Order: sequence, then C-alpha cells, then structure tokens
Amino acid sequence: MLLHLSDLHFGTEQPECLTAIELFCQQHEIEVIAVSGDLTQRARLLQFLRCKKFLEGLKIPYLVVPGNHDIPLYHVWHRIMSPFAGYNAFFGEAEGVLETEHYYLIGVNSIRRRHHTKGHISLEQIQYIDEILKRAPADKLKIIVVHQPFYASAQHPHGLKDCPVLGKMALQIWSKNGLFALLHGHLHQTAVYDLNQIYHLHQQHPVLEIHAGTSTSFRLRRDHPNSFNVLTKEGRVEHYVFDRIQRQFILSH
Repeated sequence: MLLHLSDLHFGTEQPECLTAIELFCQQHEIEVIAVSGDLTQRARLLQFLRCKKFLEGLKIPYLVVPGNHDIPLYHVWHRIMSPFAGYNAFFGEAEGVLETEHYYLIGVNSIRRRHHTKGHISLEQIQYIDEILKRAPADKLKIIVVHQPFYASAQHPHGLKDCPVLGKMALQIWSKNGLFALLHGHLHQTAVYDLNQIYHLHQQHPVLEIHAGTSTSFRLRRDHPNSFNVLTKEGRVEHYVFDRIQRQFILSH
C-alpha cells in the first residue's frame, strides 16, 4: 500500500502523531510513502532536518515535493535568490520519480517564489510530465504528487483560487497516458474526486484527485483531525484519522 502524508509542517508538529505514524508503518506493509508538500512551517534548516530524520527513520522509500511553506516567507532576499536552497539541501531536486512494485510516482513542483499560496505549472512541465507518463510501465498505478489541488469544491474558495491556472489543460493531456491519481495537500482537509467526470476528460478510467489533511501539525482547520490517506495497490482510497484517546490513527468509515 501507499501511504499519503501531507502538510507535516515541522516546527508545529505533534510528537504523538509522529509516533502514531511510526507505529502504523510497523503494523502495515507500506510499499512507498508520498508526501505532498509543506514539510516545514517556515523553511528553516532545523525544520527540514527534523523532517528528513523522521522520514528516513520510517525506513520506507518515499517521494516528497515542496509546498508553499517550504520556501522562505519573511527572508525576502533568500526567497528571491534561492527559494529552494533549504529544501534542496535535504531532499534534492523538487521534481523526482520513484518506481516501486505497484506504483509509479512523479513529483511536480507547483511552487513559485513570486506567489505565497497559488499553485503554478508551466507548459514545459506539462510536456515533461507527459513524456514521463508515456514511458511509465502500464501495469503500475501512475500517480502525480503535487502540493496545490487541481480541483476544489465551491465550499473551499481558498482552494479554488490556489488551483494552478493550467491544471485543466495538464489533465486533458496527462489523462491520455494512463494517469490514475493526483495526490495533494494544502487545504488540510481530505477529499476524493473523479476528475474524469468533473472535467469531462473522456477517458474510460477514473482520474482521482486525492486531498490529504495535515498529518502531524497542530495547524488544523475547521476542527478536522490529523489524518492521512492510504492508496491500495488495487486503487482503493482509505482515510485514517488520529484518535487522541487511543493515540493512534484509525480507519475512518
């Protein structure tokens, strides 16, 4: 199974959630971990270091992408001249590919130094990712990991304005080459949509938009609990929430 974490926000993390995730990984057969951005609260080196140590300690292959909190906010010079210096120092390039037995993960960087929250993708990124999808094995779930959502319901106006401008165009192209799902964070709320139906992509298969809540931070929205998603090798999405009494993540029904 694939474990989908997001919005860890190290610097505001809750130790009991970190411990519960470690326990979950010990008790389940996790094949790979995807982290859809906001690894840190303020892109500080110590926060990146603590996040890196946590993920490495799980001893499971993982792919991460940056979120808008992973570039400096108040240090304007660093934001302009080297926005991803901290991220790159600990996690390498912002767009990577990770292939496992059942999954093919592609990281997409939707963060731009000129914008605080709004997602952006370029025509070059659309073409580059499409070429990767074409080469990806047909027998594996092809999944894109990107911080901002490509769709948000009208109930989330903040999410609507942060969707990448070229998102629909990207989906129309990527879906032709077997894209199964996109994994997002940013909104701190869980949701699953079929973009094939919403955007009329004219594909015979679903294209899932999977939103994750914040997995470890106390920066919760609208009283939503800490949570994460699991994507099985059959393509089923499961949602787990943190139970403060049991101090563990439990399957939400």
